[in-house]
Amino acid sequence: MPQLSPYEEFRAARDTLLEHREDYDTARAAFTWPRPEYFNWALDWFDQIAEGNERTALHIVEEDGAETRISFARMRERSDRVAGWLRQTAGVRAGDRIVVMLGNQAELWETLLAAMKLRAVVIPATPLLGSADLADRIARGGARHVLVRDADAGKFDEVPGDYTRIAVGSAPAGWLSYAEAYDSDAAFTPDGPTRGEDTLLLYFTSGTTAQPKLVEHTHLSYPAGHLATMYWIGLRPGDVHLNISSPGWAKHAWSSFFAPWNAEATIFVHNYGRFDADRLLAEMDRVGVTSFCAPPTVWRMLIQADLSRLVRAPREVVAAGEPLNPEVIEHVRRAWDVTIRDGFGQTETAVQVANPPGQPLKPGSMGRPTPGYSVVLLDPISGEPAEEGEICLDLTGPDGRPIGLLRGYEGDPGRTAEAMAGGYYRTGDIGARDADGYLTYVGRSDDVFKASDYKISPFELESVLLEHEAVAEAAVVPSPDPVRLAVPKAYVVLAESWQPGEDTARAILEYARSRLAPYKRVRVLEFAELPKTISGKIRRVELRAHAAGTGLSEYRE
Repeated sequence: MPQLSPYEEFRAARDTLLEHREDYDTARAAFTWPRPEYFNWALDWFDQIAEGNERTALHIVEEDGAETRISFARMRERSDRVAGWLRQTAGVRAGDRIVVMLGNQAELWETLLAAMKLRAVVIPATPLLGSADLADRIARGGARHVLVRDADAGKFDEVPGDYTRIAVGSAPAGWLSYAEAYDSDAAFTPDGPTRGEDTLLLYFTSGTTAQPKLVEHTHLSYPAGHLATMYWIGLRPGDVHLNISSPGWAKHAWSSFFAPWNAEATIFVHNYGRFDADRLLAEMDRVGVTSFCAPPTVWRMLIQADLSRLVRAPREVVAAGEPLNPEVIEHVRRAWDVTIRDGFGQTETAVQVANPPGQPLKPGSMGRPTPGYSVVLLDPISGEPAEEGEICLDLTGPDGRPIGLLRGYEGDPGRTAEAMAGGYYRTGDIGARDADGYLTYVGRSDDVFKASDYKISPFELESVLLEHEAVAEAAVVPSPDPVRLAVPKAYVVLAESWQPGEDTARAILEYARSRLAPYKRVRVLEFAELPKTISGKIRRVELRAHAAGTGLSEYRE
């Protein structure tokens, strides 16, 4: 039998998941990861599906109504021009590291494809970063080039280093102008083959408890790994997919780059300065969004609007980033007659556990292992398999190491060895498995705590608090107690029209008390803004430190 080309091997794996998109057991049994020795997703996959393809690859709608539509064929041509210009004018070479800090604009997608074709290493960065963060990324990431919006160029005045500066928009003095790339030669020839294990991406994690880690991904681990993400979302060729995510974070690469174009779907983006649920719903209706992914924060804001105004509801709706609360799922089901399906993954991986289309859903469960992943729960103390324990990936099973897993933590072999110890990749998250193999998220291993010798999952308590109409956001952490060792303390952000005070606190505490077992009861409540990372994750380490003292405005049961 002749050996498959990288394109054929990738397509065969992709088509297996499309064929069995609603048959979980068959998909699990039939799927095998593509493992070509040489693979460049931009050249071996995207350029192949883009050849002569005039369907829309990228559709961006701005807040003022301006629109950008780029076909697959045009995106291929534009990325070729950018790649040639970056090589000839900016001096970008294979292995060079380039900080890319752009918004949701066409140049972002062109640059990612172009860098891939050049075998350069991309360090994604959000435009929210300041000079100190950028200095850290350039120093620890070993960046030789930066490519940013003109509005952010000034941030690099205080960032030392010998690196090429490229600006999208009006280039300041000393900066190269990205616009010149469009005048370069449309013909692009790679300067060498790309090994699947060559480094492609370096992601700085958001750092909820410590200095951001530097996650290394290869030309296979994210492009091929997100075949699983495509399967979870339920994407099909020709779909119009909307993912609410900011550039610079891994979820943007998951669902606004690799997964939709793995499926040959259109990526739709609605740019806005301030979130407007009604405007978003109107745009979704107008362009015919068929699949929609959003973090729980966005879902919680959406249900404040009249969801029924959306005439054509998406066929597939999913959520990721943190577990979604049951009341939100039920609200959307009533309005759209579709069910939000949860998924679980990390910057370090693609989606590991999910509820794919067509499968029975269990309230509160994030689903079952996705095709290509062998998930094991290990007791945090004994290290033995358990029905509740740390969510781990088996690296020694019959399927071998899953493709969608980081190579390691750049510059930190000790942390890499710790994460991969004993033949397992350890996520640091705790889950529980039921008799049918469904997994339920319990919490980060350092978030779960004991009160009166009972184990408490903050997420479970937060879900109850969020059911109360006064609560917009909540975070639960342990508060020291002389008798119980610790008691659950809730930090609450109030919904609009509610005022902090004794009456509101009592109403929330009594509501939680009526719905929680006595040992899980929220004993302390404080109204406060929640400290968050730049990516929006709650910094519980700060809340735990604060709870160790006595809040000035605590309300106790």
